[in-house]
Amino acid sequence: MTSTFVRSLLVAGAAIGALSMAACSKPAAPSADNVAADATAAANTAMNAAADSSGAANTAMNAAADSSNSAMNATGQ
Repeated sequence: MTSTFVRSLLVAGAAIGALSMAACSKPAAPSADNVAADATAAANTAMNAAADSSGAANTAMNAAADSSNSAMNATGQ
């Protein structure tokens, strides 16, 4: 065996060992608290996105009303 081949085997063995250690140290299933926290974070993100969208819609509505008022004023109505 050449030293390059032996070195490759050592690196591969170390990688497999590291993956095995990482897999064994993780919990089997997420806890209910973590699941609830993730769901709450997702709900908050969705709520903030909806609020941003609502704000943008209000801004657009106000701009349309201003434009309409300007047009009416320009025509003398």
